[in-house]
Amino acid sequence: MAIQKGDFIKLNYTGKFEDGKIFDTTDEELAKKEEIFNPRGLYGGDVVIVGAGHTIEGLDEDLEGKEVGHSGSIVISPEKAFGPSNSKLIETVSITKLQDRNVHPGLAVELDGRKGIVSRVIGRRVTVDFNSPLAGKTVVYEYTIEKILEADTEKIQGLLALYTGIRDLEIETADGVAKIYIPTGLTFNQRWLMAKNRVASELFKYAGFTEIQIIEKLTAESEAQEIAEIESRAKAELEADSEGEESSEPEI
Repeated sequence: MAIQKGDFIKLNYTGKFEDGKIFDTTDEELAKKEEIFNPRGLYGGDVVIVGAGHTIEGLDEDLEGKEVGHSGSIVISPEKAFGPSNSKLIETVSITKLQDRNVHPGLAVELDGRKGIVSRVIGRRVTVDFNSPLAGKTVVYEYTIEKILEADTEKIQGLLALYTGIRDLEIETADGVAKIYIPTGLTFNQRWLMAKNRVASELFKYAGFTEIQIIEKLTAESEAQEIAEIESRAKAELEADSEGEESSEPEI
């Protein structure tokens, strides 16, 4: 069956620059080999909704009409990849504004809360490019469509993993209602707070749900773990305060 817009699919991919350098992949071993492994990342394939903007435009478009099991490669121009480079985001500043005075082209810097890369140094003037490192690049994606997700629980788990990096939450679905059970600590997770409404919105639009219930779940085990974590943080703070007091004593 051909892939259509709105389908939930599991996708494995590797993104490269034209020179063959890999900048992204769902293959954990390859990520480690290429030294781009993120210990907080999830590997083994992403669940995406075709046509929902979960991938760059050029790849998203290429998925339509393909069959499950399809493996292919596509060259994508900047306009349908990560966008063109914006000249307004390239600035020349005095070297005195940078914390690191050992400045050289290629150095990653932060200025006024913005991250950029030094592209040129002339005297005491430094040109910093605040564009995304991927902006203006033609990229190549090799990908495989692993499967179409049919089960509602798989769709929900996939979206949760995509947006929050969290897998294996307890989920129940019936009659258009999805119940997502979360541990208490997750209610304070910034990534979760930013993502939960978007996950719900896409489940309404693409999976046909009419109601999403997010339920805090307490168990004796989770409560004990929560208390242990609080006590551990409190102990660490006390030790830090104690060290601070000792270091502040006047020398005799």
